[in-house]
Amino acid sequence: MAKPVFAIVGRPNVGKSTLFNKIIGQRISIVEDTPGVTRDRIYADGEWNGHKFVLIDTGGIEPKKDDVILNQMRAQASIAIDMADVIFFMVDIKDGLTAADMDVATMLKKSKKPVILLCNKADSPGDVPMEYYEFFNLGLDEPIAISSTHGLGVGDLLDKAYSYVDFNVVDDVEEDIIKVAVIGKPNVGKSSLINKILGEERVIVSNIAGTTRDAIDTYYERDGQKYLFVDTAGMRKKGKIDENIERYSVIRSLAAIDRCDVVLMLIDATEGVTEQDSKIAGYAHNAGKASIVVVNKWDLVEKETNTMKNFKTDVLNGLPFMQYAPSEFVSALTGLRMNKLFDLIRFVNAQNAVRIPTGVLNDVLNEAVSMVQPPSDKGRRLKIYYITQASTRPPTFILFVNDKELAHFSYVRYIENKIRETFSLTGTPVKFIIRERGEKDE
Repeated sequence: MAKPVFAIVGRPNVGKSTLFNKIIGQRISIVEDTPGVTRDRIYADGEWNGHKFVLIDTGGIEPKKDDVILNQMRAQASIAIDMADVIFFMVDIKDGLTAADMDVATMLKKSKKPVILLCNKADSPGDVPMEYYEFFNLGLDEPIAISSTHGLGVGDLLDKAYSYVDFNVVDDVEEDIIKVAVIGKPNVGKSSLINKILGEERVIVSNIAGTTRDAIDTYYERDGQKYLFVDTAGMRKKGKIDENIERYSVIRSLAAIDRCDVVLMLIDATEGVTEQDSKIAGYAHNAGKASIVVVNKWDLVEKETNTMKNFKTDVLNGLPFMQYAPSEFVSALTGLRMNKLFDLIRFVNAQNAVRIPTGVLNDVLNEAVSMVQPPSDKGRRLKIYYITQASTRPPTFILFVNDKELAHFSYVRYIENKIRETFSLTGTPVKFIIRERGEKDE
């Protein structure tokens, strides 16, 4: 299933960000801030008891203040509440119950989402302060006394949050649907591309619309294959993301990448590959997604001899980590080469899910090693005992060696290239895990 989303909300200065940092800092599974989000950490992945989740921090809610900044913070929190599967409502046990807490509680009840009430700053173990019992008046479930500073009660909080999530349920789309995220900068033609697809065939199973800041899901069928296209909000440069709800558009876009099978990375042919294109594509690459570079607005480019060939070279130079991704030059306006996209989507999706038998892999490895000897350092030479595939999406391989320190990335890249030469693996990143023989799984 898609990772559950937990949002921390409450009025200002009750310890929301401290709790955010405590949860993410303690659960060191994926502790990486998301590119494109403004300077404060508001979005991160974490893990608890073997299951991953997304945690969102929000600005404090002041329901009855008219200040512009506070209004923006309230809007941010409202969108986070809308995105969340479970809401962490934090109050300050030392302040006692306030009118603002009552207002926030009323707002949260209207969301119809599970709400876990957290009485923060219960810093001493043992019996809770008498003020704790005031918060039963909010009409929510029994509060959990926590200390975001010391981490007291955090495990109980996450256990309760998980009680609202059914990890046995898969996404509510059929298994044979290919989920495609259309990503890129604003105004590169993402919505136009999807609209052209739908306008040509009109075999729409269903259409679920959202606002312009939402990722919009559209189900589509073509030649017996079902697709789910996700039109994401454009991701701007970090410095251009205002302190307002646009930052949550970035979260939605990155979440769309996380749950898709194939990424269409749109490039504006009139601008070429930009630094922001590289950052957006980098997220898809790191997420292990099958990818296609789609150069849109090709009808606006003046053509000369080798124009397309030269542009492909520019794409490879601008996205050096994505050399494996095929490129297609299209026009969402005229429909140029749009039909070719579907063959590519099906192909790279299959490549991302490919599984190679261990015996065949080791034949390729032995041939590669016989052609180019592994590197040595201070008299010690790297020995590669064998290779096996651990998982798919992306294809992930484990190399068993005598010493991980000797496994230089350039030689691992050489082995990767040999595997790609043999099995193609077009359109998908591959991942290598270096492990010494006898080393157990981490």
